[in-house]
Amino acid sequence: MHREDSALTGIPVSFSQRHARRDFLAAVGRGVLVATVGLEASTQLGLARAAEVEPPAQPLTFGPLEPLVVLMQETPADALLPILAKQLAGGVPLKQLVTAATLANARTFGGEDYVGFHTMMALGPAYYMSQELPAPRQALPVLKVLYRNTHRIQESGGRKHEVLHAIPPPLGAGLRPTGEQLRDAVRGKRVDEAERLFSRMALGPADEAFDLLLYTVQDNTEVHRVVLPYRAWDMISLIGKEQAHTLLRQSVRYCLKAESWGADPRWNTPRTLLPRLMEKHRLLDREPGHRTLDDAALEQLSLLIFNSSGEQAAEAAAAALADGIDPSTVGEALTLAANQLTLRDLGRTPRDESLGKPLGSVHGDSIGVHATDSANAWRNMAKVSSTRNRYASLILGAYQVAQDRTDRGGDFLHWQPLPYGWQYDQAKKLTDGAAILQEADEAIRNNLQARASALIHRYGELGHPPRPVFDLLLRYAISEDGSLHAEKFYRTCSEEFATTRAAFRWRHLVALARVTASEYGRPAPGMALACDLIKA
Repeated sequence: MHREDSALTGIPVSFSQRHARRDFLAAVGRGVLVATVGLEASTQLGLARAAEVEPPAQPLTFGPLEPLVVLMQETPADALLPILAKQLAGGVPLKQLVTAATLANARTFGGEDYVGFHTMMALGPAYYMSQELPAPRQALPVLKVLYRNTHRIQESGGRKHEVLHAIPPPLGAGLRPTGEQLRDAVRGKRVDEAERLFSRMALGPADEAFDLLLYTVQDNTEVHRVVLPYRAWDMISLIGKEQAHTLLRQSVRYCLKAESWGADPRWNTPRTLLPRLMEKHRLLDREPGHRTLDDAALEQLSLLIFNSSGEQAAEAAAAALADGIDPSTVGEALTLAANQLTLRDLGRTPRDESLGKPLGSVHGDSIGVHATDSANAWRNMAKVSSTRNRYASLILGAYQVAQDRTDRGGDFLHWQPLPYGWQYDQAKKLTDGAAILQEADEAIRNNLQARASALIHRYGELGHPPRPVFDLLLRYAISEDGSLHAEKFYRTCSEEFATTRAAFRWRHLVALARVTASEYGRPAPGMALACDLIKA
């Protein structure tokens, strides 16, 4: 009998067993909803009646990792870090702590808590940041995020208020659900049905489950709806495909929750725009092209996306793909367009300032940071998707960049991108790389966004090596709070620098320098304790 390894469990499964498991949930009733979200939540959502309630589901557990996951949930943050520092000293791998924290976060919040899912999205970037550090300091970025993770779990009630519970494994024969079926269940806010469908999807290869999930993600271009699935997918490579269902399930629940928001009707434009453009340009019948653009043409396409309305930008991306432009080139154009929002933004207005985000600041949930993170997510999701979703991700990525700009008004078209003016003129007088970085460090510490940007631009313009710049900016991405975005934005800019051609890649570090100068002066909670524990 033919056998193959399950992508989610690594356990050999026969063909008949595999199909038998997949159909089990077809016979499961409404009680799965209550078992998944709890009676109180189900009743509040209007999705269950008391008479239909079945006994709660069993807790979601994680085998040998369970004691460490529970430790992450039940230990106060100040007490947790000393315990984890001892475990690291005793030989526990840093990746194992990241894995346990990710699962504790997913089980507790299920993608439904703002601080919670931002913390989950920071765990992967924090681990990647650790690999850029010398061995004695590698734990710092991870411990910083683990502190935030457990603090939020404790603040939210810990294990008593877990969102994710176990779902019985599907059994029985039947066809695998489609992306459209999951999308329709989410649109209808049918929580139990959506959970059952995605559970069946997750029995197959993880990349196929992710691809099917994207049909639902693509219904809206709200930033967290877009970035959460990409960061969850990115975590799978760190903690293993056997956890794909748990990680991606968070996006299903986020999308379900989003359907209940009283959103601007324009948010739903992608639901009609995307199929119209796919049909107009016959993209479902086309294989991706391989044409590249020279630097001038790429700049032109990125500025076309930036200068257009959302629908015009989506049209431009669809036309480029239909014309045989390589999808990676279109992705490069949309991330360069998003970068313009960070370089041109005049910062928070009096209406937008808040605690930790003062007048003129651009860190945290600013338009540039959000747009760049979203473009990065769309670009990366396109790389691992089916042809249909590759096109869809890039079209919606272009739509989102342009829509972000137009929603904030037309002034972005008249504001110049950094660096410019006397700050750039002063920076042009410098040639020594070490001296430039020393002045950039001083500019960051004084919150001088324009000067920091000009200095990093000048450094790159002279052809100096990028690693010292990353080292400088990494230091502050670790030490500062960043209003939940420091790790993620550092990772986004690192990825974009690595995948953008030489003529434009330094723009991403210029943007990162600006955001770093904006966020400096707000040390992250737990950092002093972490530094003391590892003697950093």
